[in-house]
Amino acid sequence: MTTVTDERIVATPHGEARIVAHRARRPVATIALGHGAGAGIEAGDLTALAARLPKQDINVFLIEQPWRRAGKKLAPAPKILDASWVAIIGQLRIRTPLVVGGRSAGARVACRTAAGLGASGVLALSFPLHPPGKPDKTRVDELQAAGLPTLVVQGERDPFGTPEEFPPLTEMTVVPDADHSFKVPKRAELSQEESFELLVEAVFEWVSREVSG
Repeated sequence: MTTVTDERIVATPHGEARIVAHRARRPVATIALGHGAGAGIEAGDLTALAARLPKQDINVFLIEQPWRRAGKKLAPAPKILDASWVAIIGQLRIRTPLVVGGRSAGARVACRTAAGLGASGVLALSFPLHPPGKPDKTRVDELQAAGLPTLVVQGERDPFGTPEEFPPLTEMTVVPDADHSFKVPKRAELSQEESFELLVEAVFEWVSREVSG
């Protein structure tokens, strides 16, 4: 079963954004995913989810923020990211329960805005729990801000927060040997492809249990 993919440009208070929709034939849920401050929507974890989840009846919408679309190298302030994100999500064309999420900085945006958007859950990929080397500057409150079912997928070697640094009750899938980008070394327990498969299956299981089930 193939996915139906479309792309459109939408207006926000801070410039044009892009929505790349990977649609399932008979969707039971939709995940909207934002990118981080480094790589855009072409990041490996985002493209893996977009390629595979629609075949399992879950829409995946990849969201490119205005600053990235404009070719800027530095992301703007959080309030600008949040305002753009809220405007973009408000223009999605869906009839399913919605999960908002993203990787790294995109996960932070999703956590901050999910409750106000009426989302059913939050998917946090490589959540930056703290700046590297500064565990005292924790963002736990931000992670928990939505008060909604939340899945964290974290690399075992993520310098922005290793799995054991998260609160004990955090629902989490750990990708063995992976860094902040979910890249794994050649000696890793799982290959790069297997690591992304683990991520995709964890997200599918969680959405089926917490959102669409």
